[in-house]
Amino acid sequence: MKICGVDEAGKGPVLGPMVTAGVVVSDLAELAALDIRDSKKLSPKKRESLFEEITASWQTYTVVRTPFDIDSREGTMNAFTASCHAEVVRALCPDLIYLDACDVNALRFGENVLRLSGISAGVCSEHKADAKFPVVGAASIVAKVTRDRCIAELKNEYGEIGSGYPSDPLTIAFLTGYIRDHGEAPACARRSWQTVKDIINRSSQTGLDDFI
Repeated sequence: MKICGVDEAGKGPVLGPMVTAGVVVSDLAELAALDIRDSKKLSPKKRESLFEEITASWQTYTVVRTPFDIDSREGTMNAFTASCHAEVVRALCPDLIYLDACDVNALRFGENVLRLSGISAGVCSEHKADAKFPVVGAASIVAKVTRDRCIAELKNEYGEIGSGYPSDPLTIAFLTGYIRDHGEAPACARRSWQTVKDIINRSSQTGLDDFI
C-alpha cells in the first residue's frame, strides 16, 4: 500500500514561495525510528539532517509556487492550497492520503483535495496533522527545508530580508526600503498581500508630503 503525507510551508509569508510536499511510505511504522515532528519544532540543523534522510529513503514530490503564481491565483488561498496538495497527490498516486488541513473544515479540505487530484484513494484530513502523523511530519520537513533554501537564495540576491513573514521587523524593513528606493515591490514579494499594499500606500504618502 502506498501511504502519502502532504503538507505545505509558506502559506502566510509576504516574501518567497509556498512549497507543498508529499512523502510516500508503504507502512507508517517505517518512520518510527526517525525523530519526526512538526518541522517548526525542529532546529534548522535537525530539519536539514532529516530532509536528507527522508529524500534519500522515500519517494517525495514537491510543488513550488512563486509569489507571481500566488498573486495570479483565482479564488481564495485555501482553494489555491488545496490545488497544490492535489497536484502532489496526483503525482504520487497513493492509496491512502494524510493531509494537514488548512481549511477550518478539515473534512471539506480533504474532499476538495481528493476531487481536484482526480484519483481514487482514502483520505484522512486533520488539523495539526504534521504533529499527529509522522508521514505528514516528514512532508512538513521536506516542504520547510525546500522553502528555507529558497529564502537563502533570495538573501543572496537581495541581502537581509528576514524570515519573509509580515510579523518579522527585518522583513518589513526590507520591503519598506526596497519600495522607497524602487517605487514598487520586489519580485520576491506577494504584491496582493495587504502588507505590501500598506507599505506602498505609506511610501506614496511620504513622497507626497516631501513634495509638498
